[in-house]
Amino acid sequence: MTTSLFTTLFVSALLLTTSLKLWLALRQIQHIKAHRAHVPGAFSEQIDLVSHQKAADYTSAKTRLSIFSTVFEMAMLLAFTLGGGIQSLGDWSLATFHNTMLQGVSVIVAVLVISSILEVPFELFSTFVVEARFGFNKMTLGLYLLDAIKGILLAVILGLPLLLGVLWLMEKMGPYWWLYVWGVWVSFNLLLLFIYPNFIAPLFNKFQPLQDETLKERIDALMNRCGFTSSGLFVMDGSKRSSHGNAYFTGFGKTKRIVFFDTLLQRLTPEEIDAVLAHELGHFKNRHVVKRIVFTFALSLVFLWLLAQLMQSAWFYQGLGVNINPAIAGQTQSTALALLLFFMVLPVFSFLLQPLTSYYSRKHEFEADSYAAEQTNANDLSSALVKLYQDNAKTLTPDPLYASFYESHPPAMERIAHLTKK
Repeated sequence: MTTSLFTTLFVSALLLTTSLKLWLALRQIQHIKAHRAHVPGAFSEQIDLVSHQKAADYTSAKTRLSIFSTVFEMAMLLAFTLGGGIQSLGDWSLATFHNTMLQGVSVIVAVLVISSILEVPFELFSTFVVEARFGFNKMTLGLYLLDAIKGILLAVILGLPLLLGVLWLMEKMGPYWWLYVWGVWVSFNLLLLFIYPNFIAPLFNKFQPLQDETLKERIDALMNRCGFTSSGLFVMDGSKRSSHGNAYFTGFGKTKRIVFFDTLLQRLTPEEIDAVLAHELGHFKNRHVVKRIVFTFALSLVFLWLLAQLMQSAWFYQGLGVNINPAIAGQTQSTALALLLFFMVLPVFSFLLQPLTSYYSRKHEFEADSYAAEQTNANDLSSALVKLYQDNAKTLTPDPLYASFYESHPPAMERIAHLTKK
């Protein structure tokens, strides 16, 4: 492939992907607006018109913000690639550092830092304007900054050694470096699954053992019926950041724990909490988490193999605005730039596959709902879901095509209809 041909392919894919994202966002806004005046019949008794319109307006506001974010991301990617941003950072690293490993790491870190800083205004607007306007944000600016500092420290402590290890393996392990890197990547992610509940999550939230003995007995009985064991039941102070509610499993093996947002426990009845937990247990029983992990690891292996093929070709670099020939350039610098470029442009070429992953996720949600309906009352799960949709201002009327790309959970009407058949 020639440099000019790959550049044309990249620009065409970027324009197609960006145009599709914008079109889907506009469809979503128009579809929600068209159904804003009336609550869908299946929910007319549980959700009033005011709540329905709040959800419509909240979803539309977030979607409008995503339009600006999409255009900005396209511009930033072009600036880094064809605009010469990465080339300039590469030249700076060569002039600043004599160690080849530091040259490679510095370019990647610089791009990540610049990207993160440029994205801060969108995060601030989302949190302190959109979320606040609809009564969801509980985070202060001080807490936001504290979270950011903790995130940076974690990235330095965990991410930097991983990056150094990956670049070293890419340089030293010959043509099959991608197998070694994949092994390290898998090991790193499994390690995170083990340490996250006890070491990482508590840095951001407080986790208290569930105090309600009656509720605890109900949950223990449900877990015994389902054959599930965990290291404990915990309540997280999610309300200090947001009024959104949720529940989830975290950890792996003996570190598995069940976590409830305090906002969730305040809103649902014990029967509804049972049903929500049974849904999460359905993911465990159907081995959805393991399947997703295996799928992710398999996909990462394919991507690393593909990167190994591309990084030997000068057109890959030059077609993305980086004037380097891997045959004569310093090996560490070329591998670092290849790693950076590949994962920056990968979403451009893979976006059209997103409906497949969304479908796969929604299929798992239906299966977990079915399992919950077997272990508890399907009506309790339905009423819990309605409350969660209402409390989280989740629109009941998303555009079907938009949902097929972005929604990992089935739309409300499909999900409730599926449960009513149980």
